[in-house]
Amino acid sequence: MNRFESVFAEQLEEFVTYRKSLGYRMPSSALSQLRTFDQYVKRNPEGNLFCASFFLQLRADLTVEPATKNKILSSAYSFFQYLVRKGYYDVNPVQDIPRLPEHTVIPFVFYPHEVDRVLSTVCNRLRRAPGYYLVDYSRYMAILLLARCGMRISEPVKLRLENYRPRERTLYIEKTKFSKDRLIPVPKRVAREIKTYLNVRKRLLAIDKNPYLLAGIEERRINEHTLRTVFNSAVKDIGLHYPRQVIGRTNFSAPTVHSLRHSFAVNTLNSIKQRGRSPQHALPVLAVYMGHQSYENTIRYLKVMDARQRHRLFNFAKAKDRT
Repeated sequence: MNRFESVFAEQLEEFVTYRKSLGYRMPSSALSQLRTFDQYVKRNPEGNLFCASFFLQLRADLTVEPATKNKILSSAYSFFQYLVRKGYYDVNPVQDIPRLPEHTVIPFVFYPHEVDRVLSTVCNRLRRAPGYYLVDYSRYMAILLLARCGMRISEPVKLRLENYRPRERTLYIEKTKFSKDRLIPVPKRVAREIKTYLNVRKRLLAIDKNPYLLAGIEERRINEHTLRTVFNSAVKDIGLHYPRQVIGRTNFSAPTVHSLRHSFAVNTLNSIKQRGRSPQHALPVLAVYMGHQSYENTIRYLKVMDARQRHRLFNFAKAKDRT
């Protein structure tokens, strides 16, 4: 099946290949933005693709957040820059489209005791049947690493057995976002849980050929989509499911798997503050631990210093919106 279907299908494929040849990653989000543009062109074959008004109409017709609209048009701009360099266009028709003001995003933040409840709920739901127990246990361990080590969802599922060093209590995380590697220390209680998991795995598998630290079915890794399902079920069971709400130009996010990473960062900074130290001084270390390109990316976690402050912001914005 072809990724692109509009009159630009061939050039879009060339563009993706060209970007990769330069060493740029093309994550699924970037490809999705190009496909959105491609499908819009396919549905509007009579549009004047040489005119900025076509792209203004595209932006108006998209039923997504302003930030997503900006990203789609940014991808279209890069694509047309490529066409200009190739000589297909004289002028980039997207160059004069202004960016939309974006909403402020306030992430959902779990209290530390709520993180504990999520983990306990996932653990208590492990199925004891031989065909399910180990895979369910692997999913629990992945969610544990998200919560206790602030990982992205793609990171624990890709870990291989050799990436864990029990003597050092470290995890080596390879080629994640921004194509960065990092070595992180593991908290003692997490190391104990990993040890228990590996002992259980050894007892259950007479022949273990699975190369991943967290074993999926047969020799495969666990699935990210299933992790989200397990997490969402646990959040719902303990009454912490809240829908995303937009109040004015502020988005209050719903709890997602990625909220565990946000909560890890916010609760870590809050713990540092409670000990009388400066969260600002801890940012460079936290940035390295979490795999950010620079600590400036970690500063956004200072928008909310704990779950209580987030709730106060939400209640204030809600009351202000009513007046």
